[in-house]
Amino acid sequence: MSATLTIEDKIKEYVKEAATIPSGFELANDTLLFDEGLFDSMGFMALISFLQEEYNIQPNDDELVVENFESINSIVAYLSKKLAA
Repeated sequence: MSATLTIEDKIKEYVKEAATIPSGFELANDTLLFDEGLFDSMGFMALISFLQEEYNIQPNDDELVVENFESINSIVAYLSKKLAA
């Protein structure tokens, strides 16, 4: 991934590569990734691993809640807070 991509761009690109997106499905930043069936528990673990490697973060157990990872927008918000800390 290019270093010039924003956090939002990187997350969206990752989701497009990692998720099972049906043909014709429009992925929006507020698409609920789990509710739409794009990610399951294994996909969630892979997402966490990606975030750890890409952004050198270590999520705390209490941060591993669906609200922080349910959409591209929520992942970006979570990462922005985590990286600012």
